[in-house]
Amino acid sequence: MRRLTLPLLSASYLSLALILALSLWRNGGGWGAGVAGLVGMLALCFTFHGLIGRALETEGLRKEIDQIRQAHRIMLGQMEKLDARISEIVSTVADDALRRSEELSGEVQMLEDLVQRMSQRLEERMSAPPVHAATPAGRHSAALLETVREALADNRVDLYLQPIVGLPQRRTVFYESFSRLRDETGRVMMPAEYLSVAEPEGLVTAIDNLLLFRCVQIVRRLAKTDRKVGIFCNVSSASLADETFFPQFLDLLAANRDLAGALIFELGQAAFDSRGAVEARNMAKLADLGFRFSLDKVVDLDIDFQDLARSDVKFLKIGAQFLLEQLQDTDEGLVLRSIPDLAAQDFSSLTRRYGVEIIAEKVEAERQIVDILELDIQYGQGHLFGEPRAIRDQLLAETDPPAEFLRTNLRTNIRRRSRMVG
Repeated sequence: MRRLTLPLLSASYLSLALILALSLWRNGGGWGAGVAGLVGMLALCFTFHGLIGRALETEGLRKEIDQIRQAHRIMLGQMEKLDARISEIVSTVADDALRRSEELSGEVQMLEDLVQRMSQRLEERMSAPPVHAATPAGRHSAALLETVREALADNRVDLYLQPIVGLPQRRTVFYESFSRLRDETGRVMMPAEYLSVAEPEGLVTAIDNLLLFRCVQIVRRLAKTDRKVGIFCNVSSASLADETFFPQFLDLLAANRDLAGALIFELGQAAFDSRGAVEARNMAKLADLGFRFSLDKVVDLDIDFQDLARSDVKFLKIGAQFLLEQLQDTDEGLVLRSIPDLAAQDFSSLTRRYGVEIIAEKVEAERQIVDILELDIQYGQGHLFGEPRAIRDQLLAETDPPAEFLRTNLRTNIRRRSRMVG
């Protein structure tokens, strides 16, 4: 457009100059006056054109400067937003790192306290002379106890998980956790083998507490992968009543209360029925954080379900064979020996009325499934659905306590015991 405007303006200026020159010539000015008028008019027109051009260029330049300023303001605004976002991200990352560091520090501190108390307990036990060490049975017990101590010293405590499935689909919905010890040859020691010597020495509580920590870590790991699977973790009455361990463990769970829906604490029916005021109060504190409970080792079906509901017990594990042996055929139909006034198929409805689901455990044969389903039981556990399997080494290593700390403290006590015996 500007290329076309310039020739048009030049033609206009030339036309005006010619008109002026002809006017002067016709009015008697002669050729000289006409030429002078033409030249003067052209000079005037082009001077005026230059002024107009500079004005237009100045205006265009001003608009460009305004556009640059506007773009600069927009860029500054975006930079401010980006800076604010980066600051927010840095702050969030720093806060998250600080929180994780505090959590890790707290967990390590709790583990150190736990191991320290375990070491003190070992030291007290080791200072006492062995009982019946001269007899073959005594020597066997002493050797087995030493094997258990060495397993703890070398952190040879493995975590096993067994699936709990929904019936009849048999899809895994929960896991139950177990702890197993390994001797120096790698042989797995079952609880029935070492409990008889570990329990009098106060080592079972230490093993249970270690299992609790690992369960929290495993559930946290599963939550990161968005796996909606809960884990049943055994908790002993001694752990619930431990005035030193439990407050620290409660702090750990309070910092991880988002895992409450995936971690179920389990204790035996006898332990639940004999719980004291301290245990009941600490169970209530866990329930206030949203954690649920389960009872296993059930030997009596005549249960106070209102007490279960008050204590936030949501699951009842009953051995499949024990449950089927309770069935009794009467004139009124099939009933359970422990509660003959209730039809057997109504037992699960009764428990659900109080928010309690039944899990048939120790299911070993397919023929048991038919009877279990007729009782409207929706969960099963046992070797038929899967045996307990050890967590792979890499994942287990991420849930280990400070191994060096465990080894240092426990080995010190073992050596001290060896010197005393020697």
